[in-house]
Amino acid sequence: MSHIKLSEPYDSLPAPDIGTADAVARFPRNTRGRDFVVGDIHGMFDHLESLLSAVTFDAEADRLFSVGDLVDRGPASARALEWMAYPWFHAVRGNHEQFVLDSNNANQLDVWINHNGGAWWLDVGDAEREKFRRVFADMPVAMEIATDTGVVGIVHADVPPFITWERFLELLENRDPKTIFYSIWSRNRLSDYSVSKAVAGNVDRIYCGHTPTRGTVRIENVFYIDTGAVYALDGYAEARLTLVEISPARHREFSVLTRPPA
Repeated sequence: MSHIKLSEPYDSLPAPDIGTADAVARFPRNTRGRDFVVGDIHGMFDHLESLLSAVTFDAEADRLFSVGDLVDRGPASARALEWMAYPWFHAVRGNHEQFVLDSNNANQLDVWINHNGGAWWLDVGDAEREKFRRVFADMPVAMEIATDTGVVGIVHADVPPFITWERFLELLENRDPKTIFYSIWSRNRLSDYSVSKAVAGNVDRIYCGHTPTRGTVRIENVFYIDTGAVYALDGYAEARLTLVEISPARHREFSVLTRPPA
């Protein structure tokens, strides 16, 4: 499947600083309910609620994981704080959360507001902005989840080629800036710029977002599940938000079209 072409000024981007946050979050097997992972939300929280209703999501037993990019471009970015407060919702840091964290830098603020859908930030008060920064600063770069069918990894963009999953997590925990940048920004695997081999090590499959595609894409054991939900607002008729059950089902997809009513 081809991906939706995007243009981003990578040359001006600083290496992300993850501060004192845990770079990797680990979750034990869910013995009470199901686990799901959702693609890039970008403020389309109403559609996420529709998806959860469709799968009869049980907030007392089920868990929902996110590949990041909760905010920007969509109509309800400010609801991200509400979702981050739910005890059953867990998200890795995406490049759009990183834009929030870098917004005190005037150059990065301009890149974000004018090129990457951050105009909603202009309507957010100072106290609320600081709350966003505090919450997003605690987001990990990667997550791994124990399931009956093996370890599931979640990272926003990609895992660098030629290293194992364990080495990848070690580099993140050692605050390696190149690895952090790759994790949040790279599109190489989907753009055929890197060898498309499975990520080796103790990981059964990995879920990423970041690069919107015209359907979910699998490259060996790496799944891309950002199916361009927010681009319905730009007239993309097949835009959809995708949700994947990862436990106890190994991989079961659900989606909802996000185009506005005619």
